[in-house]
Formats: sequence, C-alpha cells, structure tokens
Amino acid sequence: MGEISEAPALQRRLSFTMVVLYGLGTTIGAGIYVLIGKVVGNAGLFAPVSFVVATVLAGFSVFSFAELSSRFPLSAGEAIYVSKGLRSSHLAIGVGFCVVFAGIVSSAAISRGFVGYLQEFFNPTGWVAVACLVLTLGAIAFWGIGQSILIAGAATIIEICGLLLVILAGAGSLESLPTMLPSLTPPFELSAWSGIIAGAVLAFYAFLGFEDMVNVAEEVRDVRRTLPRALIATLGITAIFYILLTLVAVLSLPVEELSASNAPLSLLFERSTGKSSSIISMIALIAVLNGALVQIIMASRVLYGMSKRKWIPAAFGGVHPKTHTPYVATICVTGAVLVFALWLPLETLAETTSYLTLAIFALVNLSLWRIKATEAGVRQIESEPTIRYPIWVPAIGFVGSVGFLCLRALGVTNT
Repeated sequence: MGEISEAPALQRRLSFTMVVLYGLGTTIGAGIYVLIGKVVGNAGLFAPVSFVVATVLAGFSVFSFAELSSRFPLSAGEAIYVSKGLRSSHLAIGVGFCVVFAGIVSSAAISRGFVGYLQEFFNPTGWVAVACLVLTLGAIAFWGIGQSILIAGAATIIEICGLLLVILAGAGSLESLPTMLPSLTPPFELSAWSGIIAGAVLAFYAFLGFEDMVNVAEEVRDVRRTLPRALIATLGITAIFYILLTLVAVLSLPVEELSASNAPLSLLFERSTGKSSSIISMIALIAVLNGALVQIIMASRVLYGMSKRKWIPAAFGGVHPKTHTPYVATICVTGAVLVFALWLPLETLAETTSYLTLAIFALVNLSLWRIKATEAGVRQIESEPTIRYPIWVPAIGFVGSVGFLCLRALGVTNT
C-alpha cells in the first residue's frame, strides 16, 4: 500500500526579529510623515504628551493581544479570541470578515495613493500601474512567508533609517530641551488637556497595525513565547520613535508651521539640513508599499484561519505544496484589493475601517476580560502555560477603545 501524504501546511519560519520587523512594517507606515503635523494642530507644544497618552492606551490592548496570542496561537487571531471569550461563532465570523475587509481596503487605498504619487514623476496609465503594482505585491505574498517577510523587513529597515535621518537632522534642537521643558509640560487645565486628548485620539491611529501580527501566529517559531514578546517590543520601539520625532519637531519648528504642513517631517529635514527632502519622500513611498504588502499577507492568513475552523469554505485553507502559503486565500485577497483599488470610492471605506478597528479592539479586550473572569473554564481548554496579566488590563483596554471610538465619532480632532 502506498503511503498517504500529508496535506501541505504553513511552516514556522519566522524568528523574533522577523516578527518584530513585520510588526514595525505595519505600524511605522507613511502616515506618521503626515500625522505629526495633525497632532501638533490639536495639542500644540504638548504633542509629545499626546503620543505618550496614546502609547499608554494602546499598551493595554497590546498586552491583551499578547496574552491572547499566547493562549491561542492561531491564524485569524481576533476572530478566534472573540469566539473563545464571547462564545459566539457568528460574532467571531463577523469580526474575521471585518479584519479582512479592513486589510483589503487599506491595501487598495495605499496602492492607489502610491500610483497617484508616481504620476507626478512619470506618466503611466493609471489602471495599468495599479494592476501591475497589486499583482506584484500579490505575487510576493504568494512566493513564501519567509521571502515576503524578508522583503517587508528590508523595507522596514529603510523606513526606520528615514526616521533616524529626520531625528538626526533636528537633533541640535534637543539642546534647548532644558529651557523649553516648562513650556512642554502641560498645566492642570481643561483647555490644555482637551487638546492633548484630541491629539492622542489621532496619535492612537499611528500605533494601529500591531494587531496584524497575531495572524501569522502559525508561522512563528516558539510562538507562545516569541509572539507576545514581539508585540510588546513593537509597541516600545514604535513609541520611542514617535515621541522622539515629535519632540524634535516641536523644538525645531514653530507650531503654526508644523500644523499647517502636509509633510512636516520633510519640512523639518529641509529646514535642518538645507537639503532637498526628496530622499524622505522616497522612503515614505517605500513605507507605503510595505504597508500594502503586509495587509495582503495578514488578510490571507485570516481567511486561512477561518477556513481551518470551518467558518468559511475549506478551499480558503488550501496551502501550496512548494511555497507553503495559503494560495487560494492570497489570490482572493489580491483580486479583491485590485477591484477595490480600480473601481470603488476608498475614502468613505477607509474611514469606516478605522471605526471597525476600534470596535474589534473593544471586543478583543472584552473577550480576554471574560476569559479571565471565568478562569476555571479556560483551564479546561488550555494545555500549555501562558503569560498572564491582571484582569484590569483588558478592562482598561476595553474602556479606552470604546472611549476613542466615541471621541472619533464625535469629531473631537482637528483633521
């Protein structure tokens, strides 16, 4: 009798460093090159404080994701967390599709924006350029997780170098920090803190993307230890860059100029060095492409994970025998990105995904809180030790996510 061959499966090729680079690639995107000016427009000289507040509030959700990724190290992380915590497969499926939708819209918007920028330098036919870009990114995602993350990691290193260039360009301004410190310290006044909180709502969006990391869980080595540590490291590195960048910016340039600029970091580089900021613009483009690639990888893994739990057709769980990637899911996601990028109005869809993301954060935090509140039941389904945080961590994460969702809906920020 012939041997029965096993179905191809995902392979654990991602190390701690690779996962962190993947995480940084989706959090430190091109948005930060614009967002700092928007935060300064709300908080003024207290913009660094806004980023500190956003870091703390994002941290509670990061710790919740870290514990849940250790408890349930599976693809389609958010959907599985909601299924385990809130005991509703229907809600879990809805969350899974929302995550996929957000990834597809984000990648489509990024792809269209990138091609629009290219048309300032070249004159390619719009739809042809979009199609070539999306299909290339899909091919990279199909190629293999190791190769995809190496490419994304290289792009992330370039992004970080770009931010370092801006920081070094304005580093001389840090000499004035001791004398400026009183002006950067907010008083206990409602007017000051209302601006800081409004800035923090915007700054919070600069940290989004870390949640995508949990969806490559089945391709991470020693996942129960590696993935939680990578999530926390990603938050820490991102926060250091954001706070330092904002501090250098407000010390180097007048608040009015920063808030009025659509490219505040490019402006800072030009003023500090006297050189063209074209290199910063090119690095921002690399960040754009990196973000689009990561979203395609993430969305395909969510579909794969949902298929494995029999929430959607089994075909989405198909893994290519040579590349060990979920090829059916990757092809479907790439096709959807192409359709969205070519034919659908993305502005309204992108705004909708920001609300969906905060709602998903709230549900994930609520799920962990419920799991911890009924810990005896959890022990019956867990077979390995996990990291654990106090029950108030997901509780604050839930309140913070709902609060930011409400503030966003009320339009408290000056965008």
